Amino acid sequence: MQLLAESPVESTADSAVHVLTGPSAEPQPDSEAGLEPKVGLEAESGPLVTRSVDSAPNLNLTVGSKKFTESVILGDALTLLLADAGFEVKHQAALGGTRILWGSLLAGEIDVYPEYSGTLLREILADQGLDGLDALRTELAGRGVEMSAPLGFENTYAVAVTAQTAERLGLQAISDLRAHPELRFGFSNEFLDRGDGWPGLKRRYRLPQTRVQGLDHDLAYRGIASGRIDATVVYTTDAEIERYGLVQLADDLGYFDDYQALLLYRSDLAQRLPDAVALLQRFEGAISEPVMAGLNGMVKLDGASEQEAAARLLADRFGVEVAVERKGLWQRLLERTLQHLGLVSVSLTAAILVAVPLGIVAARRPRLGQLLLGLTGVLQTIPSLALFVFLIPLLGIGWLPSVAALFIYSLLPIVRNTHAGLIDIPRPIRESADVIGLTPNARLRLVELPLAARSILAGIKTSAVLNVGTATLAALIGAGGYGQPILTGIRLDDTGLIMQGAVPAALLALAFQGLFELGERWVVPRGLRLRPVAS
Repeated sequence: MQLLAESPVESTADSAVHVLTGPSAEPQPDSEAGLEPKVGLEAESGPLVTRSVDSAPNLNLTVGSKKFTESVILGDALTLLLADAGFEVKHQAALGGTRILWGSLLAGEIDVYPEYSGTLLREILADQGLDGLDALRTELAGRGVEMSAPLGFENTYAVAVTAQTAERLGLQAISDLRAHPELRFGFSNEFLDRGDGWPGLKRRYRLPQTRVQGLDHDLAYRGIASGRIDATVVYTTDAEIERYGLVQLADDLGYFDDYQALLLYRSDLAQRLPDAVALLQRFEGAISEPVMAGLNGMVKLDGASEQEAAARLLADRFGVEVAVERKGLWQRLLERTLQHLGLVSVSLTAAILVAVPLGIVAARRPRLGQLLLGLTGVLQTIPSLALFVFLIPLLGIGWLPSVAALFIYSLLPIVRNTHAGLIDIPRPIRESADVIGLTPNARLRLVELPLAARSILAGIKTSAVLNVGTATLAALIGAGGYGQPILTGIRLDDTGLIMQGAVPAALLALAFQGLFELGERWVVPRGLRLRPVAS
C-alpha cells in the first residue's frame, strides 16, 4: 500500500498512532464477518499518547467523546481520520456525560462529538418540543451547532433482565414489570435524571417499583449478573447483552425514541475548516448496527483497545490503515504521575499560600474568623464531582478547572488548623512577647507561627492526602492523571487497569505525608519536637 501520510495524533489515550492511508477513503463494503482486520495492531486499553502534527495553527481542532466505549471508539475514529488529512487533532476521550459534552461544545472547548438524535430531542432540547431531524437541525443551527446526517446505526435504550428472570416471571415486555413490584432496578445515574429516563418511563408504564438505585452504566451489568439487581437499562449495541445472556423487554408502549447516531460540530468549524467537515461527513451512513456492535464487542469482550477498534473501522470502511503502537507500563505510569503531580502540587501550593494567611486573619479577628471558617466549611461540603462540573462554564475543561476545584477542597483543613494552632497558644507566652517589645508582626513570625507550626503542618498533610484522592476525578473533565486508568478499568471491567491508577495514587498520598513529616523537622523548632522521656 502506498504511504501517503504519517500524522501523529494528540489524545487522552495511551497509544502512539501512525496513520497510513491507502488509495481509497470512501466507505468499503462490510466483510463477511462484519469486521476483518487489515493491519496488525498493538495496543492496550487506555489513553493515546499526546503528540502534535507539523501543520499550521489554524488546523487545530478537538474531538470529544462520552464516557462509554462506543462513543470513545467513534471519537478515536474521527481523530484518526482527521489526523490522516493533516489536521492537528486532540481527542478528549471519555470526557463525561451528555451535559458536559454539550456544554463543552457550546463553549468551544471541543469542536465535534458523537451524539444521538433521541438524546437531543428528549434530553438536551426537551423543552423545545421538537419533532424530527429537520426541526432539530434548525434549532441547533440557531445555537451555533451543526448536525451530520445519521451515521447508519441506531443505539437506543432497552430494559433488560437475565434470561432466568425472564423465564421465571414470564417477562416479555416492559408492561409485564407492573406485576412484580418487588423487583430491584439499577440504572445509570444519568438515566435516573434524564428527561427520557426513569421518571418518564415510570409514568408511561405506571411501574410500581421503589427499590431503584443509581450506579455506573458498566457496573450495572455486573450488578445484574451477580443478582444484586433484577433489571437495568442497556444500550442496544452493548456487547455485554450477549456476554451476560440478557433479554431485552419489548417497549410495547413505544416510550423510547429513535436514537440514531450522528455527529454534532460547531458551526464555525464549517467556516474555519471546511475540509475537516467534509471528512466528518464521510461517516454519514457508513456504519451499520452489526458493525458497531462488533466494534463494541472487540473492546468489551476481546480485550482490544478503543484505538484498535477505531483502526479496524477505518481500515474496513475507508481503506485507511492505522498502526497502533503499545506504550510500556512504566512510560504510561510516568506520564500519569507527572499529570497527577502537576494537579496536586499546583493546587496545594496555591491553597497553602491563601489558607495560612486566612487562618491568621481568622485567629486575630474572631468575628471575621467565624465567617471565614464557615465559608471554607461550606465549600468543603460541595460534592467533588459537582464542583468539577460547575467550574466548566467558567474555566472550560481540562487542567485549569481541575486545579481550581482541588484548590477549593484544600482550603478548609489548612485554614482550620492554622486558626486552631494560633488561638491555642497560651496567653502568658503572648504577653511575654509583648513585654519584651515585639511588634505584632514580629510576634507572629518569631513566636506564634513556630509554636503553631505542628498544627499547620497537620492541616497541610490532611489537605495533601485528600487532594491526591480527589484529583482522580479530574480525569472526568479531561485532566488526565491516575483517574484515567481507574475510569477506563471500570468501563472495561478490567481490575488490572483500575489498580494501575489506584495503587500509585495511594503511594503518592503516602509520599506526600512522608514529605511533610520530614518538613516538620525543618519548620518546627527543635525544642517543640522533643518527646517526653518515659520514666
